[in-house]
Amino acid sequence: MSVDVDKTIRDVAGRLKADLERLTSEMTSMFIDVIPEFRHDDEVRQLMIASTASNLAAILDMLTLSISRDDITVPPAAAEYARRFAQHGMSLEALLRAYRLGEHMFMQGAISLLRDSHASADLALETAGRIALLVNAYIDRVIEGVIDIYEDERRRWDARSDSTRAAQIRAVLDTEDLDLASAEQMLTASLRGWHMAAVIWVRKPAASSTDLLRAGAAMLAAATGKEPLTVVIDEQNCWAWISSSGKPSLDTERLERDLHRRPGIRIAIGDPAAGLAGFRQTFRDAQRARNLALVADPSRALTLHSRVALASLLIDHLPDTKAWVHRVLGDLMRDDTTTARLRETVQTYLDARGSLTDAAARMHVHKNTVHYRIRRAEEVLGHPLTVNRLETEVALMISEQLGLDQR
Repeated sequence: MSVDVDKTIRDVAGRLKADLERLTSEMTSMFIDVIPEFRHDDEVRQLMIASTASNLAAILDMLTLSISRDDITVPPAAAEYARRFAQHGMSLEALLRAYRLGEHMFMQGAISLLRDSHASADLALETAGRIALLVNAYIDRVIEGVIDIYEDERRRWDARSDSTRAAQIRAVLDTEDLDLASAEQMLTASLRGWHMAAVIWVRKPAASSTDLLRAGAAMLAAATGKEPLTVVIDEQNCWAWISSSGKPSLDTERLERDLHRRPGIRIAIGDPAAGLAGFRQTFRDAQRARNLALVADPSRALTLHSRVALASLLIDHLPDTKAWVHRVLGDLMRDDTTTARLRETVQTYLDARGSLTDAAARMHVHKNTVHYRIRRAEEVLGHPLTVNRLETEVALMISEQLGLDQR
């Protein structure tokens, strides 16, 4: 860099520094006009002004003192403002946008001074390019630090908020003599309508676990069209409730597709229920569905209580349940492809109320194929399906729901 360019940069920086108060005022006013998130109360506005002034002062020092990029750090006022931004739940994108807008405004001021100076066109152009390069390096470096500060504070603040929310929700779930009005006051939410609870979890804790849990809650919102009441319980588990005046509806196919795209997330959903009692009941349903999923098929992304209700009631008596299923089905529980096909056929046939034609249509096979498999299954069982029909049907259902037929 030539001596003339270096001197001109110091001259421009000196003139800007002499007018720092006006530049700070204009820049903060621009932020407030352009970015809605910057329309703070008086206390936070003063912190925003201090953050802007400290960044401008640091840039001007860098231009006049030739400070190395490696020595650039986030000014304390700017760091505190980033923390406050995170605490108020405002977007990181808005904060970063302000830095880029501020960079542009600063360069416009520098170019204006160069235009009014006695520097030649070539010198002014070279100086402007050099200032732009230095200012951009400063902004890039500070933004790296601001992102880390914001995200650390957001995680810390979310954890504290979730801890308080979790305690409130547990009180509503567990306090038997709690009346409806008190429960609604604790949660600052109406509990008079319908509720559908979900338990969201990840199989292994990781640095990104909280992001995955919140992604699962977002999927639930998309599949129901409602924003859930959500609380992250720990690094692996999240609870959520969808509430509405009418019975909540769930787009199961959409939710399964979304979960397929994010294979680390698991969701168990309770049956819809109404009122304070329903708020508690649907959560118990979701918990039982989750417990069953962990035992029966940990790889299953979505478990609906409505599909596994019977088996979920037996999960606490798993050894006895397994023994009963094997006692009822006998060799029909053998672990091979042929026997698995027999179990599927018998279950479909019984669900079709003994109609060979209906069962064949559901399985997309010929009616004679169903007839043959039913006769073969009866030979394996040692008795006709009309004998102990209810026990056989229930045992097949429990076997499927608990994943016993997959082992």
